[in-house]
Amino acid sequence: MTTPHWLAGSGGQSFAWASVITIVALMLFMAIRLHRMYKRNGVYRLLIGVLAAIFAQYGLLLSQGDRDLSGYPDLLILQSLLGMFSFIIINFVFMKLYTQPSSRLKAMPFVVLGVGAIIAAGAGLAIEPAALTESANVPYYGTVALDLYGLVVISAIMLSSRGIEQRMPYSASLIVYLIYHVVGLAERYLFHGSVPLTTFVYNWLPAIYYTLLFVLLFEWVVERLVATFHSSITDGLTSLYNRKHFQKKADSAMREQGQIAIIFCDIDNFKRLNDTHGHHKADGVLKQIAEILKEETSGIGAAGRYGGEELLALISEPGANAEQVAETIRSRVENETIVTVSVGVSAGSGCAVQDIVKQADEAMYHSKTTGKNKVSLHPNMPKITKSRSRAKSDSAKLKSSGQRRIEERE
Repeated sequence: MTTPHWLAGSGGQSFAWASVITIVALMLFMAIRLHRMYKRNGVYRLLIGVLAAIFAQYGLLLSQGDRDLSGYPDLLILQSLLGMFSFIIINFVFMKLYTQPSSRLKAMPFVVLGVGAIIAAGAGLAIEPAALTESANVPYYGTVALDLYGLVVISAIMLSSRGIEQRMPYSASLIVYLIYHVVGLAERYLFHGSVPLTTFVYNWLPAIYYTLLFVLLFEWVVERLVATFHSSITDGLTSLYNRKHFQKKADSAMREQGQIAIIFCDIDNFKRLNDTHGHHKADGVLKQIAEILKEETSGIGAAGRYGGEELLALISEPGANAEQVAETIRSRVENETIVTVSVGVSAGSGCAVQDIVKQADEAMYHSKTTGKNKVSLHPNMPKITKSRSRAKSDSAKLKSSGQRRIEERE
């Protein structure tokens, strides 16, 4: 027996079913993991249920082996119903996963499709009620109504999928399932296994279908893991790095480059903005400034939220002018938003990042207490072009202002 004939025969059919079982088992494992991570999301419980049903369905088919079910119309119609219910439910689950929160997916249309399947099966029995009692030698055509209704279900699902976030594997899976259903109709009512190519296609299309769904679910798991990691390192409002991860980025940059600069920004009169314009407006302004910091540090460092209205910029690229970047940030905030920022800059090499942040904080406080909407450099920052007398004067002022700022925070 040649390989093509084996694949189109009972051996290939059993191998195809075993492949489906393996793929569904992997999907079931991922669904269980998702449910453990997000227990409040009931869609994962539904996914676990339908995958378990599919696993059991193909397991039963595999256990039957070469047994001919044509003489058991009750089993055929039950198998068709289970397949249709599984198709409806699993597509509801994936549509639910990929539907935008703003456009909620309703379950009622899918319930109607399921009820329609039961009605179609009943219609098939009404057409040929005596077939359930006939011998195995009598062909049973009572499933015609259910098979034709399957085309209606697939068409309805394909039309409904236009409203969700389209993914290539999902669109491809619907097309594959449609081809599988049409080939199944031809196999059952025209060829009856006499065309090896048709039998081969019909046997293996389910494996392709569930492989595409596996890819889709795998993408979803990866996206959830990335989103979880992203939420652990960023601030929820501004999407800037949170203080902890910013510290890690700065420590890493210090180890790699040997020298970094920190720009400390504080929004002027932010409390007044909250009181007069409301939190929604203030949050919008905070997001605007965060975007400015991300744009200005792109490729040369990173940006983070220190707390409240205090934002940080890390400059780690050798040759980047931290003072110039700070002035650009200040200028853009003044011109592009309804507020201004007081900015402090400090730099250091071979020292603790916390010390540089503290110095930049002190320099920012100096800007805040001497007019606001300005950039101040910490005297310890290297390569500052100012006279020694001015540096000493600034150092004394910053030391005094830094002590006051510590007392205010306490």
